[in-house]
This record gives sequence, structure tokens and C-alpha cells, in this order.
Amino acid sequence: MPSTPVFVLPGWQGSGPSHWQSRWELRHGYQRVAQHDWQRPLRGDWSMRLEETLLGLHASQGPAVLVAHSLACHLVAAWAAHSKHSHRVQAALLVAPADVERDELRAQLPSWSPWASQRLPFKSRLLASRNDPFCSVARAQLLAHAWGSEFTDLGPLGHVNADSGLGDWPWGHAQLQALLIN
Repeated sequence: MPSTPVFVLPGWQGSGPSHWQSRWELRHGYQRVAQHDWQRPLRGDWSMRLEETLLGLHASQGPAVLVAHSLACHLVAAWAAHSKHSHRVQAALLVAPADVERDELRAQLPSWSPWASQRLPFKSRLLASRNDPFCSVARAQLLAHAWGSEFTDLGPLGHVNADSGLGDWPWGHAQLQALLIN
């Protein structure tokens, strides 16, 4: 795999040790973008942390690839809509986006609504499950269309997290590698 910097962006409450994102960090040496508050995520705070991380890249490292899960898919979109540094991202793998417009999520995550609906200025692939309790497949398709992301229907994988029993999720990692090549 090329030496492209890969940043893992967990969603609300982070990704535990058995989550595929955490396993990819250990197995492949990817770097997690640690947020200051995983329990009460504020869109502005999370966007600033991503901005700081990407500005910390040395020019010789080239643009990064982002691997976002759940709420972090919206982080990527919100950050890209406002940052003057989106050229520092080559591509994004967006997995199981949450529907921040749902009443129960909007009440708990007020700073994330309305969602950023601008087309991403870099290539992206959105992977969604048919039985995700936090986002319908139709809503995920709408997000993919708005963001200009290639859409992949994963079938019934729940929220595509540790509870989905994916282990190292080699198929998902192959999707990331395809983004690095294409």
C-alpha cells in the first residue's frame, strides 16, 4: 500500500477495540483523529480538530485519505464545506452515515443539523447497510448523491460496527485500497 496518510474518524462515542476502525489502526498503522469530547460532539469542535490534523501533515506526505464511520461521515462533509484546505484530502471512505435529521438524533446532536449537503471536492465512496438502525438505505443514498459519493449497498450489516461481527473487515479494507489506487 502506498505511504498515503490514512486518518480514521470514529463517530459519536468513538470506536471501541473490536470495531473494524480500531483494528485497522493496529493492523495497518492508520492514525485516529481523537476528538476532545466523544460523548457530546459539537460539529465546530470536531471540524476544527480535523482541520488541525490535516494542517499538521508535511507537504511531502501528500494528501490524506479519510475513513469515517457514522457521525464522522457528516464531519467530513461539514469540514469540506468550510475548509480552505480540502486539497489536503485525496479521498474519503464513508461508512454507515447516521441520519442526523432523525428526531432522536437531532435532539441529542443539535449542532449537526442541518447536514452539509455540498458535493465533496474529492472522490468518495459511501457504504451503507440495509438494516442500519441509525439511517435508512434510502437516506444513505440521498447523502451519497448530495456528496457526489459512489454508493455501495452492503446488505444487512446493522450499523457496520463491532456489533456487526466484521472483525478486521477485509472487504471494507479492499474498498479503501481501491480509493487509494483509483
